[in-house]
Amino acid sequence: VTGTIDFNQRNVAIIQARSGGFVTRVYGRAPGDVIGAGAPIADLQLPEWGGAQGEYLAVRRLGRLDLTTAARQRLRLLGMPEQLIAQVERSGRTSGVLTITSPIGGVIQTLDARQGMTLVAGQTLAQVNGIGTVWVNAAVPQAQAGLVRVGQRANVTLAALPGQNLAGRVIAILPTAQAESRTLTVRIELANSGSLLRPGMFATVALGDEGQPGLLVPSEAVIRTGARNLVILALADGRYRPAEVRLGREGGGRTEILTGLAPGEKVAASGQFLLDSEASLSGVPARPIGDVR
Repeated sequence: VTGTIDFNQRNVAIIQARSGGFVTRVYGRAPGDVIGAGAPIADLQLPEWGGAQGEYLAVRRLGRLDLTTAARQRLRLLGMPEQLIAQVERSGRTSGVLTITSPIGGVIQTLDARQGMTLVAGQTLAQVNGIGTVWVNAAVPQAQAGLVRVGQRANVTLAALPGQNLAGRVIAILPTAQAESRTLTVRIELANSGSLLRPGMFATVALGDEGQPGLLVPSEAVIRTGARNLVILALADGRYRPAEVRLGREGGGRTEILTGLAPGEKVAASGQFLLDSEASLSGVPARPIGDVR
C-alpha cells in the first residue's frame, strides 16, 4: 500500500507567554527552521514578574519562613521557572526579562513573536514539531483493513532513499474511511535517525505478520472477480487451472495467500492476461479453497 510521511503530531511544543508584557527581542528564527532543544526564541519583558520578585525579596529579608514560603509559591503560580527564582535569590535583584526557549528540538511550524509587540498571558508565540520520529499515513483498502492491528510491524521504502528498508510499527487505525478511495488510514511510526524523513515524502508500506511468513504471489497474478479471488496454477503438463484463494495483506507488489495455495505450487505471473487470452479456461472449474494437497 502507499502512504505519505507526516509530522508526529504527538510530539509538539506550544510556546506561550506566561504573563502579560512585551517582546524585546526575537532571535532570528523563521517558520521551517530546524532548531535544537533549548534554542532561544524571544526575550520577554514581564512587569508583573518584576513586581512579584521585588515583593518576594522584601519578605525574604524579614526572615519569616512562613511568609517567605508563601511569597515563593506565588512566583511559581505566576509560571516563573525555578532557575529564574534561584537567580533572583542569589543576586538579590529583580529580573523581569525572560528568554523563552524551545523545550524540544524540531521544526518551527509557526512563529508569531515580533519585536515590540504587546503580550497577554497565554498568548502563543511559536509552535515546534519534533522530528525524532515521524508518521506514515498509509491508505489501506477496506477489504484488507480487518487484517491490520495496532502494534503490527511494517516495512517502509521511499523513492527518496533507494535501497533502504525502514522498520516501523502500526500505532493507530483511524476510525473514519475515505469514501472516494474506499480506504482506511493506518498510522505507522518510524524513527527518523539523521532527520532524513521529511513530511510530504511518498512511501510504500508492506505490513508484516510478526515474523510468521505466509505464501506470497505477485499481486498481478491475483484475479479479483468481485465474487471471489483466483490465481492461475501452472500445472506440470503445461496446462493451466484456476484456483480459488483467500487473500491476506498486500504491499510491495506482492499479495499474501492465506488459504487455497500450497507451498511449491506455481502460479502464472499475470492471471488476468491468461484469462483474457485463453478462452478455454472459461469452461474449467476453479479448484475450491479446501481442495489443496
